[in-house]
Amino acid sequence: MKRMNTALSVITLCLSLGPSAFAADLPAAPDPAHPLSQYVTQVNADNTVTYRYFAPAAKSVSVVVGVPTPENIHPMTKDASGLWSWRGPVMQPNLYEYFFNVDGVRSIDTGTAITKPQRQVNTSMVLVPGSLLDINPVPHGDLITLTYHSAALKSERQLFVWTPPGYNGQGKPLPVLYFYHGFGDTGRSAIDQGRIAQIMDNLLAAGKIAPMLVVVPDTETDAAGIVPETFVPNERRKAFYPLNAQAADRELMNDIIPLISQRFNVRDDAEGRALAGLSQGGYQALVSGMNHLERFGWLPLAALPPLRCRMRASARGSTIRRPSINSYAISPWWWARKMR
Repeated sequence: MKRMNTALSVITLCLSLGPSAFAADLPAAPDPAHPLSQYVTQVNADNTVTYRYFAPAAKSVSVVVGVPTPENIHPMTKDASGLWSWRGPVMQPNLYEYFFNVDGVRSIDTGTAITKPQRQVNTSMVLVPGSLLDINPVPHGDLITLTYHSAALKSERQLFVWTPPGYNGQGKPLPVLYFYHGFGDTGRSAIDQGRIAQIMDNLLAAGKIAPMLVVVPDTETDAAGIVPETFVPNERRKAFYPLNAQAADRELMNDIIPLISQRFNVRDDAEGRALAGLSQGGYQALVSGMNHLERFGWLPLAALPPLRCRMRASARGSTIRRPSINSYAISPWWWARKMR
């Protein structure tokens, strides 16, 4: 009874103090008398970008746009309300990465919903319109999420499939492009940052590619003993990449390709199947492609981490000297045009 009375007394005290007693623990908020648009990052009519970050108590804020190198670090200025801002130069139409350095702490842009899909989110994105990345008034394909059991990995997995506008599984089988994302990202990075759906919609509407499917698996398998965060960064390419590539290859050949063949009307010949990837995803595509020459006719590769220069030297404008496979260190959308 005594304990109950004590608890009731504490509750009564908290209620009597009201929310003001806890206000010191809450972060500052923008003045509600002004529209929120004055506090968030925006793309201007002239294709410049005004970056904004509300942090009244911060002593120093800068924005890092693109690759984090000294020339891409831009100090911001603070106004009387506590809003930090910096207006950059005119930007070419594209999707750009950026983040804020707030008193030495890396921060995403808390005023935008567009963040880079990462395993540990630390980067935001801004779209400067005027390219294939835009959502244009053209026929749109469908972006389908498939959840499946991977027998190879003994776990539940997800992948994304883009199908062309009006696809119903009827007619002639379609070619398939399998695309692996880069290190540190998630499967959604190829969708939200890579803008696969927008690129395919726009290229197809312009008559630059033939109808096809694009399949986006998760490059990281998270299999037992192959979780990337448990590896020392300096040893990652030597230790983690090969182990993960072997596991992802088993999943691709034993789970993913059979799943796509079962669910969709697709071609089953090597010339109708391409395997592509970015960075670690390019490494993954190379490992699986070169180990299954009879299954993949094309390897469009982009930004291979340790092999990029060698690949370009041996493959630029020609084919790697292995039978039945064409490998180009260029955009996978080049292959999509080849399939017209």
